[in-house]
Amino acid sequence: MISAGDFRNGVTFELDGQVVQVIEFQHVKPGKGAAFVRTKYKNVITGSVVETSFNPTAKFPTAFVERRDMQYSYNDGDLYYFMDMETYEQIPISKSVLGDSFKFVKEEMMCKILSYKGNVFGVEPPNFVELVVTQTDPGFKGDTATNATKPATLETGAEIKVPLFIDEGEKIQVDTRTGEYMSRA
Repeated sequence: MISAGDFRNGVTFELDGQVVQVIEFQHVKPGKGAAFVRTKYKNVITGSVVETSFNPTAKFPTAFVERRDMQYSYNDGDLYYFMDMETYEQIPISKSVLGDSFKFVKEEMMCKILSYKGNVFGVEPPNFVELVVTQTDPGFKGDTATNATKPATLETGAEIKVPLFIDEGEKIQVDTRTGEYMSRA
């Protein structure tokens, strides 16, 4: 059990049968009346964000979210298969669970599989990945303002904006959380 007075960013707990994670919290002690904890939390399964206040003595059951490192093997239609590198067990995960940042993952990349009571609800790719640019227009000297970019297609099929000096065949580093170009690899 965890009390609302012990909330910290990233804490997961059960609320009305749902697993939620604290995004922001603030202990408020008004001049008149009782203290309370203003909390912004996210439902880890649906992704919805709610802001509410709790009494600091309110208690909630702690939810243990399991994070396991697994290697992405291949996909078969709408099922994506991940392998546990310790047991070599293959786990199929539906495309609907993957999320937008999965478009930067290629085969044999390590990802974190998030599950609660055995049910997988999310896949976290590495924060930074190195990918090869497979298609982009050539950049021309002199047609730049500040920070000019052009579209580029990566080896996974994802499209991002890159600086004009990046050419086809170059390996670049991408931040999977924002989908932005970071640097040459």
